[in-house]
Amino acid sequence: MAVGRVDEPVEIFKARSDKREYRRIVLQNSLEVLLISDPETDKCAASMDVPVGYYSDPKGLEGLAHFLEHMLFYASEKYPVENSYSKYITQHGGSTNAYTSSEHTNFYFDINADCFEEALDRFAQFFVKPLMSPDATTREIKAVDSENQNNLLSDGHRIYQLQKHLSSKDHPFHKFGTGNWDTLEVQPKARGVNTREELLKFYDENYSANLMHLVVYAKDCLDKAQTLVQSIFQEVPNTNRSYSPVTDQPCKSEHLQILVRAVPIKQGHRLRLLWPIIPDLTYYKEAPSNYLSHLIGHEGEGSLFYILKKLAWATSLWAGESSGGHHFSFFEVYISLTDAGHDHFEDVVGLVFKYIGLLRQAGACKWIYDELSALSETNFHYQDKGSPIGYVVYVASNMQFYPPIDWLVGSSLPSRFSPEIIEAVLNDLTPQNVRIIWVSTKFEGNTDSTEPWYGTAYSVEKITSSTIEQWMEKAPDGNLHLPVPNMFIPTDLSIKTVSNKMNFPALLRKSPHSRLWYKPDTLFSMPKGHCIIYFTCPQSKSSPESAVLTSIFVSLLKDYLNEYAYDAELAGLNYWISAHCSGFEVTVSGYNHKMRILLEKVIDKITNFKVEPDRFVVIKELYSKQYQNIKFQQPYEQALYYYSLILREHSWSWDDEREVLTNLEVDDLVKFYPLLLSRTFLECYIAGNIDSKEAVSMIQYVEDALYKGTKPLSRALFASEHLSSRIINLEESVNYVYAAEGLNSCDENSALVHYIQVHPDEYIENVKLQLFVLIAKQPAFDQLRSVEQLGYITSLSRTSDAGVRGLQLIVQSSVKDPRYIESRFQAFLKLLETQLLDMSDDEFKKKVNALIDIKLEKFKSLSEETNFFWWEISAGTYRFDRIENEVAALKQITKTDLIDFFNEYVNAGAPKRKSLSLQVFGSSHSSEFKSGKVDPAEPNVIQIEDIYSFRRSRPLHHSFKGDLVHLRPHDVDHQ
Repeated sequence: MAVGRVDEPVEIFKARSDKREYRRIVLQNSLEVLLISDPETDKCAASMDVPVGYYSDPKGLEGLAHFLEHMLFYASEKYPVENSYSKYITQHGGSTNAYTSSEHTNFYFDINADCFEEALDRFAQFFVKPLMSPDATTREIKAVDSENQNNLLSDGHRIYQLQKHLSSKDHPFHKFGTGNWDTLEVQPKARGVNTREELLKFYDENYSANLMHLVVYAKDCLDKAQTLVQSIFQEVPNTNRSYSPVTDQPCKSEHLQILVRAVPIKQGHRLRLLWPIIPDLTYYKEAPSNYLSHLIGHEGEGSLFYILKKLAWATSLWAGESSGGHHFSFFEVYISLTDAGHDHFEDVVGLVFKYIGLLRQAGACKWIYDELSALSETNFHYQDKGSPIGYVVYVASNMQFYPPIDWLVGSSLPSRFSPEIIEAVLNDLTPQNVRIIWVSTKFEGNTDSTEPWYGTAYSVEKITSSTIEQWMEKAPDGNLHLPVPNMFIPTDLSIKTVSNKMNFPALLRKSPHSRLWYKPDTLFSMPKGHCIIYFTCPQSKSSPESAVLTSIFVSLLKDYLNEYAYDAELAGLNYWISAHCSGFEVTVSGYNHKMRILLEKVIDKITNFKVEPDRFVVIKELYSKQYQNIKFQQPYEQALYYYSLILREHSWSWDDEREVLTNLEVDDLVKFYPLLLSRTFLECYIAGNIDSKEAVSMIQYVEDALYKGTKPLSRALFASEHLSSRIINLEESVNYVYAAEGLNSCDENSALVHYIQVHPDEYIENVKLQLFVLIAKQPAFDQLRSVEQLGYITSLSRTSDAGVRGLQLIVQSSVKDPRYIESRFQAFLKLLETQLLDMSDDEFKKKVNALIDIKLEKFKSLSEETNFFWWEISAGTYRFDRIENEVAALKQITKTDLIDFFNEYVNAGAPKRKSLSLQVFGSSHSSEFKSGKVDPAEPNVIQIEDIYSFRRSRPLHHSFKGDLVHLRPHDVDHQ
């Protein structure tokens, strides 16, 4: 029981594993608040949800709500220095952001616990007295425009806007929500409208305390948190505004029974079927769409996707409630089609309606609903503790929709079985109500309309219910049926007793074939575990052919396992297989009760792998489209690809891999598979609610499957075959430059990735770099993005590649070319030098303490802990006590040490500076790219013309995966 005002006790339902305390209060200005007290937290957080979004944009000012969201970050009457809020948050270990949706705008942040009070006060000023200066207004309109520029070639944005475009013009769903320079500057100015005045008016009309919902996640007790919140947020004005959600429907009869053909940017074929429905919010306890999503989106035997996959017509399917509002929504079936599926479009649509007909005929099944309800309840009560920032955003967005008792639950616990409500929604999924959006590059040149905001080419035709009924009749039957009961539902959720309270993983077992690292759960008391096995295979990346064949092998494995493992996924037991630079990795995680069953099935598929020709063709087609779509990546992603290709020892180009893929056939994989697994070594980590004896038994099972028998599939690696991952060692005092034109001639954006290679993994140098980034990243963002408006995508971050630490700047811009951005980064470093020199000793100590607080953050879940330790194991560093050692190193650092580090490794002209500039020129800067080719070389600048020649000419950094003979197994009690 969480109590608000004395006269209003309010129960807030929480998970059994949740030790946090909750209290609902309502301030005198009618601001409704949820207080969360978590004495164990290292980070505090807050989220304010305002029930206004782009549905409320005035006509002719598209994007105003989104623009306002941007503007509130700048300054306030109490804290008038621009961007001082973001700077304070970032430099005290926190992060901050916001989003604008159709009917909501949400602002949020987190920060180290000891700085929460001031941060909360700064945050509150967004809603008390923000300053929206004319100068900042113009600059942030440019930022909104830059954001929109980045979205213009995104098929997700394009098709969603097309879906909105094909609705009632007088309905807010029809609107364009992002905004751009034209809607927020050019058109208003032409009409004599002052955008800033409209902005202030919009704020006054919609930002009222009585409409807002605040969540505060504190380390202090509830009483202290309440006193703090009351003292700060009581100042938020209450103008007693009323909230008027959109209640009418966006689709009239002319917007239903339509078939839309649309041309995407990327290669591929996608199919969306949408029906207007009553939102699940209306019946969130009955959850009709959740029930239908479970069945229509099922991937087990007899499901719609199972049949489509068997026919080689689809590679993925998703079903569920999609975009909408408080009082309207859509049920969507989204299918990624193969070329054959595109050719059988009518049959695919027919099968969708056939399966819906099967559900209608079967009626709502109580056993299926009860199973879904039980799974949801288990997942809720045994959910991992997430980050405070994610939690406050989730809860704040729930407060508008649900009564207080369900703020933490939302719609995640269906509990009232109502056949009538389920069947009412099911009866909406008819040919008479459907909107079919069929997306394919094959429609290029055969459309007659253009969507105005993104320029998507499309055409529309009416489609009758009798036509769809004909498609249903001719569609193959395929033996569609409902799922069987889920065998993976855990029934043993007991927690194992741990006698050895280990802080770090121990080497539990070592053989010529494997190493097993083990750590029982000593912190979280959850019935969950993780098993990670890295298969080191020397043949996996020995050539472009072997790299592509390894990827296809991994994709086929997942393809074969899909219908079996889907039930496990529903029951909270997941697996993943991924190709890596020297082999592939298998992960099984979730409830430990039936984990071994799934692991044994995965290993069985690996050891008894057979190439199914029809599935090989589908996977090859999927990879072919992925390679074709590489050119549509964002320019900064292209620059990161060149970074990887230049620096990494074992990396092959997209062009080489695409060329070999074209000629690969089934027999190539048949021959490659035994070669791939002929010699392997297994690096293993098992953690969680699994005892040591079971951990050993699991890995022994894997070893026996691979290495035992009269004709073993694998043999142990020779000492010379243990692979290492290494990167190029750049030369000091040289700036290497690689410039290329963007792969997509239609993309105006350019990008710069500026990389500074600093040092191999070493505690004292690591923390100097970390401290520098903590201090520099927000000033870099402010100067390059906010002040100079170089690009919406701007970030400064640390990198770690094969154990080598570095610094990386990313800027993507449609207004300036990469060389200009490079010059501005160098100028920023000179500006930063002055700031470092002027920093007081007290301020420096605060930065150091902020970084120490970040490092000492406790793991919130078994997944977080596992990721940390597995990173050490897979990298070959095995520095499990890294946190303690880096904190100790931090306590020794002085301001002089940091300035010396900056002047030695980072600053322009630094003697040990090793830099690599990756420059991708978009179509708006093609002339700058061409002119740069003939410019004389600058001092200490070396242009990379041939990547492979350069790679061969440079020495490599040493590998951390060295001689591990010294490692000895530890004794661990077998519980």
